[in-house]
Amino acid sequence: SDVLPEYKLEVPETTWWILLHYSPFKAFWDWIILLLVLYTAVFTPYSAAFLLDEHGDLRQRSCGYTCNPLNVADLLVDVLFIVDIVINLRTTYVDHNDEVVTQPSRIAKHYIKGWFPIDLFAAIPFDLLIFRSGSDEMATLTSLLKTARLLRLVRVARKLDRYSEYGAAVLFLLMCTFVLIAHWLACIWYAIGFVERPYTETGWLDNLAEQLGKTYNDSDSTSGPSVKDKYVTALYFTLSSLTSVGFGNVSPNTNSEKIFSICVMVIGLMYASIFGNVSAIIQRLYSGTTRYHTQMLRVKEFIRFHQIPGSLRQRLEEYFQH
Repeated sequence: SDVLPEYKLEVPETTWWILLHYSPFKAFWDWIILLLVLYTAVFTPYSAAFLLDEHGDLRQRSCGYTCNPLNVADLLVDVLFIVDIVINLRTTYVDHNDEVVTQPSRIAKHYIKGWFPIDLFAAIPFDLLIFRSGSDEMATLTSLLKTARLLRLVRVARKLDRYSEYGAAVLFLLMCTFVLIAHWLACIWYAIGFVERPYTETGWLDNLAEQLGKTYNDSDSTSGPSVKDKYVTALYFTLSSLTSVGFGNVSPNTNSEKIFSICVMVIGLMYASIFGNVSAIIQRLYSGTTRYHTQMLRVKEFIRFHQIPGSLRQRLEEYFQH
C-alpha cells in the first residue's frame, strides 16, 4: 500500500464493457500494439521505397490483393489498429485529481481530444481503398500515405519513457533507434536513386549495377540488381555515413544524392553527441546497482542491531526491495 497508487488499492465499479487501463489484458494488448508499430516502422518505409516499381507490375494486379503476403499483413495490422481504437474508447484513464474515470462519455471525449485523430489516420487502409486504380502515381501516393502509420511511434516513445531510469534499457533503446533511423535513411536513399535513374546514368544505382554486372535494360523491368542487393547496399551506405567511416565504394554522384548525404552526415554528428554519453549511462547503471546493494546491507545491519521481530523485518525488506 505504500508503493501502489491509491486508485489501484480500491477497484472502481465499472460495467462489463469498460476496461481498466491497468488490467492484465490491457497490458498484454499494449505489447501487441507495440510489436505491430515496430513492424510498421520497419516494413512500411521498405514497401514504400523498395517496392515502388513492383506496384506497376500488371501480374500483381491481375493476381489480386491477397496474393502478396505483405498486403495481407498490412490488412491485418489495419484491422488490429481499428480494434485498438475501439478498445481505447472503452478504457479508463486517470484524471488530474488522480481519480479513475469510468464514465463512457468522458472516456470517449478524452480520447477524441487526444490520440484519436492520429490513430484513425494511421488505421486507414489506403492500399486497399486505391487498389486496382490503374495508375502508378496513385500507387506511389498510397505507399507514401501508408507512412502515416509511423505517427504511432510517438505513442510508443511515450510508453517507453518509463524505462528511461534504467541505464541498460536506455542504451538498448539508443541502439535500436540508431538502426531504425539508418533503415529509414536507406529507404530514402534508394527512393532518390530510383526516381532519378530514368533521367541520369551517373546515379548510385547505375554504379551498383555496373559493379555487380547486372546492368539495367529499359525494355526489361526485371533487369538490374535485385532488391536484396539494393537494400543491403543502401543500408551499408547510410550506416557508414552515420558513423563517418565510409570507404567511398558507394558514393553520391548527383546533386540530390549529395544533398541527402550532407543531411545524413549532420544526423550522424547529432547522434555522435548522444552516443558520447554512453559511458555516463553505463556508469549510472552500475552506480544504481551499487547504491541498491549498499542500502539493503544497511537495512539488514539495522535489523540485526535493533533485533526487530520477524514479521516487521519481512515487511521492511519487502518495502526496500520495491
